[in-house]
This record gives sequence, structure tokens and C-alpha cells, in this order.
Amino acid sequence: MNTPIDFDDESSRIVYVKAVDVADLPDDLRAEAGTREQLYAVHDSDGQQLALVTDRQTAFFLARENDYSPVAVH
Repeated sequence: MNTPIDFDDESSRIVYVKAVDVADLPDDLRAEAGTREQLYAVHDSDGQQLALVTDRQTAFFLARENDYSPVAVH
């Protein structure tokens, strides 16, 4: 789950963090998730997934470290 992402796009500084059920992911990602039932995705304003991480805290940290403003999606 270590795919490099280009966070240098200046078009929008807001990203959205949402929980993703591991059961809904492709087989290869489910295998990497191990025993986790949920992961957290970070999406840009166009809905493109930028990152998939193990927990909500990491998703928010990742966004802030790359000068984005994370917003939770319910």
C-alpha cells in the first residue's frame, strides 16, 4: 500500500477522508489489508482517490503534512 502520490496539484487544498470497507476493495488490496475490516481513503475535490491508509488519524495527518485541509465524509 505504498504507492507514491503527487500532492503538488494546487487546484484545491481540500481533501475528503472517508471510511472504506475492506470487503468492497479489489482482491489485491484486500490481501494487503490483512485482518482490518476498514481502511480510510483520502479523495480530492474531483473524487479521485489520492491515498488509502490504515486509520483515520493517519489520513488526516497525511493530508495536513501535504498542506491539504482534510474534511471528514460521513
